[in-house]
Amino acid sequence: MVVADDPTPPYEQLRRQLIELVRFGVLAPGDRLPPLRQLAADLGLAVGTVARTYRELEMAGIVVPGGVAERASQRPPFEPDPAGALRDRATSFVREACLLGAEDDPIVSAIARVPGR
Repeated sequence: MVVADDPTPPYEQLRRQLIELVRFGVLAPGDRLPPLRQLAADLGLAVGTVARTYRELEMAGIVVPGGVAERASQRPPFEPDPAGALRDRATSFVREACLLGAEDDPIVSAIARVPGR
């Protein structure tokens, strides 16, 4: 799902989501990707936006024309900018928490109590 009010460009949001689908095995090597026009229509994006996403994933070796690359799951971590990825995920979390009605202190407290830090 591409979020319109997210400051991250739509192609980057889509790229990260597809990477996560591959990383967690939702999209497996050999699986076909939706055609550009279909995915663009489903997500309400321009065809060029989806095409750019697919091109970047091809250049990274994650997909090949039409599907997930056979060696995609064996590739190193996909995030070229860990700080940016963390910022994006934190932004998403805070946005969702605010939609639930949470205020700053409970949000910070919830993060502080996350196990495994």
